[in-house]
Amino acid sequence: MTKTQPLSGYTLPVFACAAALAALRCLREGIHSLDSVSVNLLEPQITAEIPIEQASVLKTGTALGVTRSDPGDNLDLTRNTPVWAMVELGRWREGERERGGEGEQIVILGGEGIGRHTVGGGAAIYDYAMRLLRSNLSLELARGEKITVTLILPSGRKLATRTSNEAFGVVEGLSLLGTTGISQPLSAPGQLELYREQLQQKAELFDCLVFCIGENGLDLARQLGINPSRLVKTANWLGPLLVEAGYQGVQSILLFGYHGKLMKLAAGIFHTHHHLADARREILTAYCAKAGMPADACSAIFAAATAEDALKQLRALDAEFGSNWVDRIYGDIARQIDLRSSDCIFTHTNLHVPVGSVMFGRDRKIIVKSDIGDTFLTQIC
Repeated sequence: MTKTQPLSGYTLPVFACAAALAALRCLREGIHSLDSVSVNLLEPQITAEIPIEQASVLKTGTALGVTRSDPGDNLDLTRNTPVWAMVELGRWREGERERGGEGEQIVILGGEGIGRHTVGGGAAIYDYAMRLLRSNLSLELARGEKITVTLILPSGRKLATRTSNEAFGVVEGLSLLGTTGISQPLSAPGQLELYREQLQQKAELFDCLVFCIGENGLDLARQLGINPSRLVKTANWLGPLLVEAGYQGVQSILLFGYHGKLMKLAAGIFHTHHHLADARREILTAYCAKAGMPADACSAIFAAATAEDALKQLRALDAEFGSNWVDRIYGDIARQIDLRSSDCIFTHTNLHVPVGSVMFGRDRKIIVKSDIGDTFLTQIC
């Protein structure tokens, strides 16, 4: 049988919630082991049955639940990653709940392998994960009970070195990020067909579409006032979706993304997954040299560990010497992104579709807008 549609899985918050439920049931019901738990995903409003690998009482009032991540048909580095949750069950002292407030009935902490924010130091456990845990766990608690949940990803610190988390201010582990419980197979080939269908629907409504690679771009675009119905999530399939937009008669396209991803288009790389192509430092170094930057500074950019580190170096040079390397270099890259993207569409469709670009950094602030990108952004905001 030919497989026409990739299988979806679940996001990390779902497995964290399942592990916590398993641990709590060990404590509440005296269960020594269980095969699975049901988790209400909230977004969407469906119930998922999540396998439990292990669950055990550690000591009086404390238990551990263990499951493993299953993201579905996706090139996801968290596949089969152990997800632990340690739950400590207690009771309110007389008058304590009134003083502490209802929210303190369930305390959620980030343990080993859960990333922390460089600003503020808090655990990288985002809104959906918090709501999911609180909603499901509160149904298990009796009156007068309270729990502390410590989430642990034993492989999280190691896996985080292979992500762009640090570029977005999260270090020492993975984020429990997402707005839904379903893990869409963004990198699986079959997902491209689903994206094409979504693009076709939006092309009937808007002459100008905004392409966002991931959730950060989508979120920031909404904050800037762009109509969410105009946004197209592309994941790493930028090339095929640019061409599809041309075929669908889209009149203009705004590329809105993190600079470490979007700059790949300036080198003609139109599938941006790092497993397939990762030429960020080469691209930045080439444009530094083109702008006339001294050889030693170009060498330092080439040696930078990440695109964000290279951007910091350029900003430091500008601050020290009053230069404008960031504007010049990123301006050149943005113009080339526009040109290469428009050429990509023309090569496959023989249609001229103007493309503009906007790039932002780890701080979620815009680094550069190409001239075309600035015009499109003004028109649609």
